Amino acid sequence: MQIWGGHPLRGHVNISGAKNSALVIMAGALLCSGDCRIRNVPLLADVERMGQVLSALGVRLTREGDILDVNASELITSKAPYELVTQLRASFFAIGPILARLGIAQMPLPGGCAIGARPVDLHVRGLQAMGAEVQIEHGICNAYVPGANGRLKGAKIYLDTPSVGATETLMMAATLADGETIIENAAREPEVVDLANFCNSMGAKIYGAGTSTITITGVSQLHSTDYSIIPDRIETGTFLVAAAITRSEITLSPVASDHLIPVIAKLRDIGVPIIEEGTDCLRILPAESLKATDIDTLPHPGFPTDMQAPFMSLLALAEGDSIINESVFENRLRHASELNRLGADIRVKGNTAFVRGVSVLSGAPVIGTDLRASAALVIAGLAAEGKTTIQGLRHLDRGYDRLDMKLQQLGARILRVNEASADAELPNNNSNPPASVSL
Repeated sequence: MQIWGGHPLRGHVNISGAKNSALVIMAGALLCSGDCRIRNVPLLADVERMGQVLSALGVRLTREGDILDVNASELITSKAPYELVTQLRASFFAIGPILARLGIAQMPLPGGCAIGARPVDLHVRGLQAMGAEVQIEHGICNAYVPGANGRLKGAKIYLDTPSVGATETLMMAATLADGETIIENAAREPEVVDLANFCNSMGAKIYGAGTSTITITGVSQLHSTDYSIIPDRIETGTFLVAAAITRSEITLSPVASDHLIPVIAKLRDIGVPIIEEGTDCLRILPAESLKATDIDTLPHPGFPTDMQAPFMSLLALAEGDSIINESVFENRLRHASELNRLGADIRVKGNTAFVRGVSVLSGAPVIGTDLRASAALVIAGLAAEGKTTIQGLRHLDRGYDRLDMKLQQLGARILRVNEASADAELPNNNSNPPASVSL
């Protein structure tokens, strides 16, 4: 991707459905033996991969625009394909619904972005508490429910950390279990609430989602539903930061501003005016100046780890010194060195980044190391002088629905090229955009 920076954004951007809701809700559709219609599904590489995982399990999927129809009536196998699951961490969460439906599941250990250890021990211990026998051998998690009826049993489960994945896996498994399940120290993210609402729309009995204690009363079966996914809070936050760094005025909708409280608060601390217009629209105005601030990432409702990298790009141009402490994942600051290639002044020690604001960034060739790091480089490129060339778009396409096209519609000078062409143009890194670029 090539970006010619220094051009303000203007206009309106339509926010897509939440990536992290879409993936787990697709897995949740396995709980139902009828038709499920899921609306507001974003166009993402990860969504396509999850669809491939479900298809391999015997699920029928039909997509038209942002509507996905899922029918898991013929869930024919309990074994998910290794080559797909290892590319997409969220596909592991399907172990809960599969085990609840079939009484047996075989799931390869997950993959995804290399941003640190995200073990599945909380998932495993929770399933074991619900009566499942679980063994991990040769990279495969094998689980089955002993007994004649093959149904999980309600249990009281305490999570050592409020893991989103474990909360969602165990919540889905408990919907069809015998008796009551209580999950304590549960994750409180909006995507967890979205999954609970989806399951409840199918007839599940889930209470307390969005709090640290979730109670699930098992039912014998779930029915068809028609459900719309919440807007993506991380995509919303990314566009807010893109507007802030380019001193632009844009509007964004649909949004759920109550999902963005820490992000909006930090932007206002930095000096960026944000106005709530109606129930689902935000307007961001140009800041007179960008001020330094400190950030600590925390589980929801704290500052989201997925917004750490984009904010680092913004703070690289703020006046003063900022400190960013990444407390959720231990290997999520690798974009700092790439931002330094653009002229940022960032030092990393352990899981803490010390950011000294500079007056200007300069275009350079950089590489996106993970999903949100790639977004951070796009944001930095929008503000940098000259041309920035970004490799690693496979990460970006996993989690952003046509980010480059949406930025083009806002006036950004951005173009996708094949890698050979990009390499050929690197010596002329500060050249102007070609006249053929469609904006």
